[in-house]
Amino acid sequence: MVPDGQRIALLVLGLGNLLCGDDGLGPAAVSLLTRMFEIPDGMCVLDGGTLGLSLLPYIEDARHVLLIDAVRTDQPAGSFVRLDGDDVACAVRDRLSVHQIGVADLLDGARWRGRYPARLTLLGLVPETLELGLERSAAVDAGLPVLIERIVSEARALGHELRPKVGDDSHLSRSADVPRALGLP
Repeated sequence: MVPDGQRIALLVLGLGNLLCGDDGLGPAAVSLLTRMFEIPDGMCVLDGGTLGLSLLPYIEDARHVLLIDAVRTDQPAGSFVRLDGDDVACAVRDRLSVHQIGVADLLDGARWRGRYPARLTLLGLVPETLELGLERSAAVDAGLPVLIERIVSEARALGHELRPKVGDDSHLSRSADVPRALGLP
């Protein structure tokens, strides 16, 4: 974690709504990431859910930002998607899921205030369904390990080594995400 008053070197921000099927990908991915890996100093991993503009201070205080989300494209469901720089701003207006307006406003706010991150990357998977429901599709669940590997790889490329937790018994069960997100045992 980052001490108060210091700039975050890398923010990994999971976005999405756990109540809308594959849209819950971002929060599920960051939850899994924090269960599986030790997060190094200078790096912050945050479940941003659908918080929109309330995430502005985190974006403004980060030098590098990895947004993790479901991204609509013409590719098959579960396909990995990576966008950088200006392509991210375009994607959040056109291709993110049901919370896209909040993310677009968030990035516009940071740019308007002159506190836009030096590097912005969007990592995600193509959703199969964004309908109301607590479970992710099989295609997105199958792509989740690839997404986690890519997050770890991106962090490493930016100088942040995530080490696996010793004795970790995490698994990719989709059923574990919803109760955990709701604060249930």
